[in-house]
Amino acid sequence: MTDFRPETRTVHLPQPQLNGSRPIAVPLYQTSGFVFEDPAVFADGMGRPDGAFVYGRLSNPTVRSLEEAVAGLEGGVGAVATGSGMGAVNSVLLALLEPGDHLIAQQALYGGTASMINDLERRFRISVSYVPGDDPAALRAAVRPETKLVYLETIANPVTQVADLPGMCAAAREAGVVSVVDNTFASPILCRPLEHGADIVVHSTTKYLSGHTDVLGGIAVFAAEELYRRVWAFNVKLGATADPFAAWLTLRGIQTLPLRMERHCFNTRELATRLNDHPAVSVVHWPGLPSHPSYGLAAKLLPDFGGVFSFDLVGGRAAGERFMSSVRLALLAPSLGGVETLILHPATTSHRSLTAEELARHGIGEGTVRVAVGIEHIEDLWADFEQALA
Repeated sequence: MTDFRPETRTVHLPQPQLNGSRPIAVPLYQTSGFVFEDPAVFADGMGRPDGAFVYGRLSNPTVRSLEEAVAGLEGGVGAVATGSGMGAVNSVLLALLEPGDHLIAQQALYGGTASMINDLERRFRISVSYVPGDDPAALRAAVRPETKLVYLETIANPVTQVADLPGMCAAAREAGVVSVVDNTFASPILCRPLEHGADIVVHSTTKYLSGHTDVLGGIAVFAAEELYRRVWAFNVKLGATADPFAAWLTLRGIQTLPLRMERHCFNTRELATRLNDHPAVSVVHWPGLPSHPSYGLAAKLLPDFGGVFSFDLVGGRAAGERFMSSVRLALLAPSLGGVETLILHPATTSHRSLTAEELARHGIGEGTVRVAVGIEHIEDLWADFEQALA
């Protein structure tokens, strides 16, 4: 399938072979383990990610189909599926970092990732430096002999700064440092960071990949075999393995990913543009707007600008709370990437563990509202936003 475009590859997913035939849909293998006749095959399967299926914590046919599908979409040699997006992030960070190491992270990150990095710094003596995600010179200046890893987000949560992936990943590679990119907001349809020099890509499959607000999952995709096997072995010990039913649901979602992303991006463009012109709105954070600091970079890097944006109202936090209490169609709820439009207040939800100083570093104000735009009709969405603003 490597000769086909992503829109085709999402439909035709990797399938198990069954005595000369194969199923149209990927089957759900809801089993904790597998039976063997040959002890050597049993033992071999325990030690590698591409061996015989042995035990659910090591491998499962449905989970492996998901891993192969996402690895194919991202252009990686292999993938490790996990029980949540933070499971993928933690498997990578904990597998590759040791006490005394140095981590460079971009200044704006998802709150759960930022909180975990704070914990690594406090409990495990991992020193951390923060740099803008679009400044390779700052990354080069931050590198130390003990630097092991650079962590970026393609489109940062929630104020949507876009990382200079070619520049940042090149700077990391020059220094011999592993680069990790969270590609959740973009999905493989809008960006494939491995093509820009990244070593590892992580996703919360809970979001766009599954797409229906009914799955919890994560995945890490690798450009090199050595990193893939290293993180797989650690994840087996960590026990953050993906559940086969969640993997099966995610595979179903992936088949409509290109269609959904097209609608997410269309609706977001309309909402962000109209809000940007509304007198009650002070600023809209979406890289598809020429006023956004990342607009030029995003236009070069992405075919479209994503389905999440945030904005601030003229009345600050009080106005934001009134808006969130007044919507009727949009839902006040966590997460993103599903078919429904969801809104939240980052400072008290997704980024609530951060200090005021850290929130400012992420570009989050007290009145910032994040919108994860769904696939509803745009005029129904706009009518809801318009009445809530009034």
